[in-house]
Amino acid sequence: MSAPRIAPIGGPMSGPKIAPRIALISATPTAVAPAVAGLAEEFPAAEPWNLLDDRLLTDAPRHGPLPSALVDRMGRLIGHALSGGADGVLLTCSLYGSLVEAVDTPVPLLAPDTAAFERAFTSGFGRVLVLASFEAAMRDSVTRFSAAATAAGSATEPLGVVAPDALDAARREDTAALSDALRDACLPHLATADAVLLAQYSLAPAAAALSTALGVPVVSGPQAAAAALRSALTGRPL
Repeated sequence: MSAPRIAPIGGPMSGPKIAPRIALISATPTAVAPAVAGLAEEFPAAEPWNLLDDRLLTDAPRHGPLPSALVDRMGRLIGHALSGGADGVLLTCSLYGSLVEAVDTPVPLLAPDTAAFERAFTSGFGRVLVLASFEAAMRDSVTRFSAAATAAGSATEPLGVVAPDALDAARREDTAALSDALRDACLPHLATADAVLLAQYSLAPAAAALSTALGVPVVSGPQAAAAALRSALTGRPL
């Protein structure tokens, strides 16, 4: 999904830093805990800073590009993160991931699943199930996965899968029910796939259980993004 260009956003405030501050900009409360957990696992030295606009998702259209008002709103949130001293910014909502290409920032700015896509490509998977809890998120992620694969020269193919029962389970923070819903959605397609990629951060709590249940690798955005931020800010390899 393309987006209009946003003017360059200024640098972070000056001052001593105890730890790298990572702004996590979320469009739904269910993405907050998985994003923080990803940092704790892959970049424990970082300080998470949660910025939540819980209308970003519900205000987005079901079809078509994001309206300019929402693009500008996300741009203002990114600017707020930088003026507050963020050393890195992670957008946790896949529907807004394309905006990273439209914003110029002096610190690393990541879409939620760019690092997860790259992990899928470098792992050499032939086909990956791109799993979401609703149709719009699945379509957007598959489109961006395909574009990223072409840009990277990867032959990995995405197959979009929707697990509608996962949406309510994620909102209730019922990890067992979430894992079951995701498993059931994947099983009919598993014979032709090498791995699963979770298209939304709200699904990440079930990643380990889902991998065990399906017997295939499950790539989760929060962990992959946190590792990419760690590498960008510290020079440590992925």
